[in-house]
Amino acid sequence: MELTIDERSVFAATGGQPFDAGRPAVVLVHGAGMDRTVWAAQSRYLAHHGRAVLAVDLPGHGRSEGPPLATVTALADWLARLLDAARLERAALVGHSMGALACLAAAARHPGRVRALGLCGCAAAMPVHPDLLAAAAADRHEALDMINAWGHGGGSHLGGHPQAGTWLIGGGNRLLERAAPGVLSADLQACAGFAEGEALAAQVACPTVVVVGEDDRMTPARAGRQLAGLIPGASVAAIADCGHMMMTEKPRETLEALLRLA
Repeated sequence: MELTIDERSVFAATGGQPFDAGRPAVVLVHGAGMDRTVWAAQSRYLAHHGRAVLAVDLPGHGRSEGPPLATVTALADWLARLLDAARLERAALVGHSMGALACLAAAARHPGRVRALGLCGCAAAMPVHPDLLAAAAADRHEALDMINAWGHGGGSHLGGHPQAGTWLIGGGNRLLERAAPGVLSADLQACAGFAEGEALAAQVACPTVVVVGEDDRMTPARAGRQLAGLIPGASVAAIADCGHMMMTEKPRETLEALLRLA
């Protein structure tokens, strides 16, 4: 589905079903350097079970035009404009990592637009290792290697995915290799510069689930639980034997967690 936001073309996948703004809407937001395809399993199920789905490519990612946005606040406000472009009054926002920060900020800054919130692999603060920042700034493949090594749980390094033939580490590399030069660096800088998480979390007023991977080395499960404790009424869905990339590592369990609110 093509939309126009800020005079630029934006692409969003609809899960294989025509987008119907009259259905309960779910917007799925990817993480740093990634695109809409990380939500392939969840978006298809939701679209075929009564939801209007937008798995969006953020600016400068995937098939969306424009430079990547420089701050989490800018991403949050862009999500509100996405709802305008799709003619949606309200939607459930579901984000992963950087995308989760954007959804968190959007729920606090635009409370009337967000009916529910799903935060995957998220914490109130998400600092980035200096080595990763440096490698991304230099557009070295080492940055991608670090993300995939740190971002997948131990089991994902050995195989065992429920979908036969799936190579999670290799697939993660191919995904990040598609990003244009500078995109991953800009995204990581946005995460590193985000300092408002605790204050924004306290302002969230919609049903919220925080999804944590028990083997997440990029955003440890304890940090996700701490974030949930800052959000009034939030619940935690913990996924065993799972790292940061829960949407692809444990697609069924991630979907089940999100169905609490989506």
